[in-house]
Amino acid sequence: MAKPTLHDFVEKKIADGHVGEDDVIVLRRYIYGDMVVSLEEGSALFRLINAGPTFADNWYELFPEAIADILVHQSQPEGYISEDHATWLIDQINADGKICTRTELDAVLHVLEKARKAPDCLRQFALRAVADSVISGTGATRSGAQLQPGVISDGEVEMLRRVLYAGAGSNGFAVSRVEAEILFDLNDATVQATNAPAWSELFAKGVANYLMAMSGYTPPSRDVALAREDWLDQPGGFDGGLGGFFKKMFGGGVGGVRDAYGDGADPFAERGTSMSADIAVNEVLTEEEAIWLVERIGRDGLLHENEKALLRFIREESPNIHTSLHPLMDKLD
Repeated sequence: MAKPTLHDFVEKKIADGHVGEDDVIVLRRYIYGDMVVSLEEGSALFRLINAGPTFADNWYELFPEAIADILVHQSQPEGYISEDHATWLIDQINADGKICTRTELDAVLHVLEKARKAPDCLRQFALRAVADSVISGTGATRSGAQLQPGVISDGEVEMLRRVLYAGAGSNGFAVSRVEAEILFDLNDATVQATNAPAWSELFAKGVANYLMAMSGYTPPSRDVALAREDWLDQPGGFDGGLGGFFKKMFGGGVGGVRDAYGDGADPFAERGTSMSADIAVNEVLTEEEAIWLVERIGRDGLLHENEKALLRFIREESPNIHTSLHPLMDKLD
């Protein structure tokens, strides 16, 4: 009698409605028996999770581990996620037409945290998943919790922070404009709510990071990495430390940017001087950045408390305030 395939086993577990601890061990043997995890095997895992059975605890270790092995450790060069693979992951999560679950979000974050470089769409997908969960009261951040829709809890602030840190590991240090827009959208949607106090600081520093620290080190593009694999093996590399770098930068404002670079996060010392110059330049908001900020703050016709906190942060940290921001600055307490 032929041995049941992974497909057969998954279909049986879907019919059973439960994946037990021993079942997860069997799944692990199917997936890792040949020491390679394929996209087809990853799709089988998503088919299982999208069917909605209950799972033993060890499933929540296997699932993100397997997805990261497919997209991060088996990519060429290792750690560089292609646009096609990022699209595959997003499509798998969206296949059931439901909002991203906490388990699926954990897999995305696991991938981002382990990747050297990942497409922007993957970070933005993770951030939107958390924002949508906050607003709707269901999904990635709400499993097992009686939380109020449209209110940002302490746990959700930390989840948003984790997404932004994951972006540091995979694609550089600065918050992007799209990520800043998502933070603004979430702030506008919850302006009447009693949010966790930590949200105000995260919002202000996240947007300020985009505005004031845009220049910094990012890993090379995939085509450069493919041509120079040996460069990835330089002493120090780029594994580890990026999350800590970004946390220090994020926690310390623009001054933290300087401190973080001073800790040697860039393994090529000769870049240090030019980085410091880039950061100093980017403390001054350009006309384009200032116009974007004025338009974004004025989109709903109100100046919210968190937006005031952002403006105070910029006033304290930026050596030169663009004239287009003066009317908003004049409204501060």
